[in-house]
Amino acid sequence: MRRRVLSVAIATAAVTAGAAVPAAQADIAQSAVVSQNPVNTTPNVTDGTVRAIAVVGSKVVVAGNFDHVKNAGSSTTIARHNIFAFDAKTGKVDTKFVPKVDGTVYALQPGTSSTVYVGGSFTNTNGVGLGSLTRLSVTTGKAVSGFNARVGHGLVFTMVRRGSHLYIGGEFTKLAGKAHSPLARVDATTGKDTGLNLSVTTPRSGALKVYRLAVDPADKHLVIDGTFTQVAGKRRYQIAMINTSGTPTLSSWATERYATPCSSSFDTYMRGIDFAPDGSYFVVVTTGAPHGTTQLCDSAARWETNKTGAGQNPTWVNWTGGDTLLSVSVTGKAVYVGGHQRWMDNPQGHDSAGPGAVSRPGIAALNPTGGKALSWNPTRTRGHGVETLVATSSGLYVGSDTDELGHEYHGRIGEFPLS
Repeated sequence: MRRRVLSVAIATAAVTAGAAVPAAQADIAQSAVVSQNPVNTTPNVTDGTVRAIAVVGSKVVVAGNFDHVKNAGSSTTIARHNIFAFDAKTGKVDTKFVPKVDGTVYALQPGTSSTVYVGGSFTNTNGVGLGSLTRLSVTTGKAVSGFNARVGHGLVFTMVRRGSHLYIGGEFTKLAGKAHSPLARVDATTGKDTGLNLSVTTPRSGALKVYRLAVDPADKHLVIDGTFTQVAGKRRYQIAMINTSGTPTLSSWATERYATPCSSSFDTYMRGIDFAPDGSYFVVVTTGAPHGTTQLCDSAARWETNKTGAGQNPTWVNWTGGDTLLSVSVTGKAVYVGGHQRWMDNPQGHDSAGPGAVSRPGIAALNPTGGKALSWNPTRTRGHGVETLVATSSGLYVGSDTDELGHEYHGRIGEFPLS
């Protein structure tokens, strides 16, 4: 019997009664592909979009832009503005974690000592002007004293924590009151700048932004994407790799494969990035409209971490044939991709199913070696698409703007347990 999927777009490890609480996400190597059968205990976000998820101990923090949440099986609406938490085992919405932020939350990262880092378009946290990056106690919802990054004049879109380092990217122009590129590394305890201030410049279109970033588990390589076309004075068109050991430096790794225009509707068509659990490769997903196999629009592509020099090409590419991919999570056994795609394995598609195309509405799992779609196909309503995918030791969380997962109502969260 299928278990009802939750109503906030999440997919996560099994948290049914008696199941182990999932570990915080951080480069989880899973032993198998997750089940197609989602759990039925997660709460339901009934409006807006779930944009970020973080597992902190026994709590799951969910954020984005929304105002209403319901416990699974309940008709009672609970007011929660852009962020809330629920118990990973029972699925019940936490009644004590009720922080107030005055804007959309785009990024979350678990911290130590039952804390979570929160980034977005807000400037005030619980009525205090802390800027667009804050650290909250998951127990009380209060800001953690001593952490004050003072990110100003813009948004935080993306974050990754590696030990004492918190990497952030976005549209911001200031850090601690001083001019700064929209890429930074701050101390995870104090929020102070730790010396990553490579120039990121010359947007191809629109505002200068770092849209997504990923850091390998060993904290040696950082990959960023966004509107930029130069990093540290070198041409790096929408994507760049930075060596983070010691003093951060721009890597010689470079590719022109994302220099083609795709659709003019996007300031950048780059979307999600994620490293494999062993750090040996990373996968990038994009939007951009169908343009055939000469361009990487609307695609997922694997890149090898140890390559150096210009002219890099992907190990494999899987095209949707004209639909956006927004998010990616690499677990070793699978590369999970989410968006509002209709098909995968569709290089000849042009908003149509070309030769070899397979139906994978909204979410898919790809073979890490060859890139082809695996048989896993839970389906979900497409809407704008799956915004976030978070792997844990026990499954996969999915966050989105649509309510159906596996043909059942789940609001905007879903959870797929490991089989």
